[in-house]
Amino acid sequence: MKAKSPAAPYFVWMTLFIIIPIIIVIAFAFTTVDGKFTLSNISAISQYADIFFRSILLGAVATVICLLLGYPMAMIIANASDRVQRTLILLTMLPMWMNFLLRTYAWMTLLENNGLINKFLGLFGIGPFQMINTQGAVVLGMVYNFLPFMIMPLYTVLAKLDRRIIEASQDLGCNSRKVFSKITLPLSIPGILSGVTMVFVPAVSTFVISQLLGGGKNILIGDLIDLQFFGGTYNPNLGAAMALVLMVIILICMTFMRTVDDEESGAVLV
Repeated sequence: MKAKSPAAPYFVWMTLFIIIPIIIVIAFAFTTVDGKFTLSNISAISQYADIFFRSILLGAVATVICLLLGYPMAMIIANASDRVQRTLILLTMLPMWMNFLLRTYAWMTLLENNGLINKFLGLFGIGPFQMINTQGAVVLGMVYNFLPFMIMPLYTVLAKLDRRIIEASQDLGCNSRKVFSKITLPLSIPGILSGVTMVFVPAVSTFVISQLLGGGKNILIGDLIDLQFFGGTYNPNLGAAMALVLMVIILICMTFMRTVDDEESGAVLV
């Protein structure tokens, strides 16, 4: 009993701000405005299947790009000296010290038709290009804002790799490509899965990035939910149903990641 007592504040916090809100969302999702039980809110979500698919697709694309950019950066940081590591980690986290909205507004300034990028290209007689209010701009905003969430888990895993294993594989004749594919990559799977989860979950549910960089032309799940609660089509029951479905999608993805992680961990141990 004494061992559990330090966890009491966490259980209180979890009950107040996780369990109770989820119960409220479920209650709204399966009731009408009059409080009567209904499944119409869940069935109505089928009308927005294309938006759900677009959200998952753009979130997945952003996650893959973050992985392709974040893995080499994490390796560079992990293989650097302690002093350089601290500097690179600071530079990686430095944008996170700025407000999320301000970072996104900065990209609006860069990508606008009269923005800094088009003005620079105009000096060479190129453009202007339509960069703002596109799916590419939305993905770019996701990658920029969530890339540190990919780099840090990867760095944590790569920095803890036993260098003696890599040295032993090199002594046995493995070249750099085989060392990476046979040693480094398999051992870094937990970091990859953590990074993918930490990027995909906020990317698929974001609404600020799509509103500012997508210009309302690339509506995502988060935008739909926001409209049901704060837009002209006020319908908190439908919004709760959408939030519930999004929650289920995220839980399925996290369960899949956990299953893959367990399988990979077992394979490494064998």
